[in-house]
Amino acid sequence: ENRERLSVCSKLCYAVGGAPYQITGCALGFFLQIYLLDVAQLDPFYASIILFVGRAWDAITDPMVGFFISKTSWTRVGRLMPWIIFSTPFAVTAYILIWFVPDLSRGLVLWYLIFYCAFQTLVTCFHVPYSALTMFISREQSERDSATAYRMTVEVLGSVLGTAIQGQIVGKVDTPCVESPLFFSKPNSSVAMEELNMTHDTGSLTDTRNAYMIAAGVIGGLYILCALILSVGVQEKRESSQLQSDEPVSFFQGLKLVMNHGAYIKLIAGFLFTSLAFMLLEGNFALFCTYTLGFRNEFQNILLAIMLSATLTIPLWQWFLTRFGKKTAVYVGISSAIPFLILVAVLDSNLIVTYIVAVAAGISVAAAFLLPWSMLPDVIDDFKLQHPDSHGHEAIFFSFYVFFTKFASGVSLGISTLSLDFAGYQTRGCSQPSEVNTTLKMLVSAVPVGLILLGLLLFKLYPIDEEKRRKNKKALQDLRWVSASAREAAS
Repeated sequence: ENRERLSVCSKLCYAVGGAPYQITGCALGFFLQIYLLDVAQLDPFYASIILFVGRAWDAITDPMVGFFISKTSWTRVGRLMPWIIFSTPFAVTAYILIWFVPDLSRGLVLWYLIFYCAFQTLVTCFHVPYSALTMFISREQSERDSATAYRMTVEVLGSVLGTAIQGQIVGKVDTPCVESPLFFSKPNSSVAMEELNMTHDTGSLTDTRNAYMIAAGVIGGLYILCALILSVGVQEKRESSQLQSDEPVSFFQGLKLVMNHGAYIKLIAGFLFTSLAFMLLEGNFALFCTYTLGFRNEFQNILLAIMLSATLTIPLWQWFLTRFGKKTAVYVGISSAIPFLILVAVLDSNLIVTYIVAVAAGISVAAAFLLPWSMLPDVIDDFKLQHPDSHGHEAIFFSFYVFFTKFASGVSLGISTLSLDFAGYQTRGCSQPSEVNTTLKMLVSAVPVGLILLGLLLFKLYPIDEEKRRKNKKALQDLRWVSASAREAAS
């Protein structure tokens, strides 16, 4: 038992590995849509295509990477760690190029589509093996839960860093906007923009683009630093996955077994809709603050308040789930966002109230961060008990868990951007038509509330409660004891 205990240093090094995905993901989630529309000056229709295709491709690469990882042989540094190490420099390069506006009269949409998809593929090569690493750092359920809590704290802190770096650097520069009746009289907003584009606006837009590039460089440097700390400070333990077979695992046979595991499907179904709610909020919140609430120069600080609140309350939710159980934490934590989502859309624009709502909403965001990743190892343990002779499927569990969420989020983001296009969104407008403001209220309030309620309703079907977890833990300990005794007898 002492051999399985992880030091605080090991847990911290493991946790730091979760930051790159969250730092880049948060920067892209909160800022990419408004960047494509108001800085790269793409038509909303093309922006929706980039967001949808990028997310959909990201979802497809997760099971692909899971497949290749399951076929990867063990090396001196492990089976998962080489993926993390070798993907890092290419991922950072692709990420920086996403925030670069090339001097192209044509092909701008293709540029962003290529590098957005390339980055999503490369960051998947980092994050899927990193997620599966949870099962290879310790066999003790309590140690994995503790390491997951460390990881979630650092990941939310990574989201804070992503929001702060991107928001504060970009927020120092005023992105020029066009405020003229002529702007709104044109059926094609890009034509009106070109007619009214002044010299000082062009200079200011160049400053904004440079600010995005600086932020990308800083985030890229943090990505590399975190990858180094993870690779140096964490030892991947082959024996931690228990009863590893030397025979190569059949991916498709494993996939069939995983997809027939009821607890896994029910966990996915429950968290699919709650994750979608927060992703929809994330994707449209910058536009909502800028145009509907009128806080053009404050939205990055409001985002920062949400993420700081989430960071500080992760330990609270870790205590809560150990005291009252994970299912209870799901209901209490995620449902607590509903009144605040309604409040921010119903009340008139008020900066103080918005900050209060942001801090309160961050508490629920923390629960949404922690609980899915804390519960997935329980499902894998349950699977191992039902299929004791089938091994090496951890990457499949984690990759398809992310696949469904990302694919659905791609669809939702694409539809939300198209909805803004149909509502009459005006590129670089200082204000938007009332139809756009109504659409934004729906996208950050009514739709997320509906998705959360549906997710919580589906989650009632999830079968692993605290009593079931304790029984599984005892059964796994007995299984390991029998296996160890058999190996000793054979030797």
